[in-house]
Amino acid sequence: MPAQERPKLKVYEVAPDPKGGWRGAALGSSRAVAKGATKELVVKRTISAAKRQPAASVRIKGRDGRVQEERTYPRRADPSSSSR
Repeated sequence: MPAQERPKLKVYEVAPDPKGGWRGAALGSSRAVAKGATKELVVKRTISAAKRQPAASVRIKGRDGRVQEERTYPRRADPSSSSR
């Protein structure tokens, strides 16, 4: 019996928008899934978009552009938690 394949992880990033405020978008996409004045609001909206995918990850960056946190949805799709 073949092993069950995991869906490919779609990666989103929340980062400061060069035009001001915050922006959430899928990697490689020029179109934002969320924009707003506060990081908290954009994180919530980006997570909502990520949860509509079979498997997704949200990278949350700080004002300095460095990744502060990464969240995977659903949790079982997190490759770092898989057994080897």
